[in-house]
Amino acid sequence: MTDSSALDPEDRKIVTLARSARARNGVPEGAAVRDETGRTYVAGTVELPSLRLSALRTAVAMAVASGAKSLEAAAVVSDAEGVSEEDRAAVLDLGGPGTPVLVAGPDGAVRGVVAAG
Repeated sequence: MTDSSALDPEDRKIVTLARSARARNGVPEGAAVRDETGRTYVAGTVELPSLRLSALRTAVAMAVASGAKSLEAAAVVSDAEGVSEEDRAAVLDLGGPGTPVLVAGPDGAVRGVVAAG
């Protein structure tokens, strides 16, 4: 478990944004990513009959579609204890192996940080 108050303010911000997306949309996960310019992209889980995306993969896709060239950090808020390989791969593709992925519970408490690669 990571003390959320010890996080960098920009990392706290993406955790808060991810938590808000989850709560506002009533979805299983919320996620946010920060690109190389400091812009943030926020998303929730997408569950349609023809399209299913995790919140983190959706946030990465939004960043790419908006012209992001790299990621500085990512955050996901979920009941799950970790991040799937597919989610880490999406962050890895855009951010590189050292990109941190903050994993937080629904209360916003960061449970841990994993590297994308």
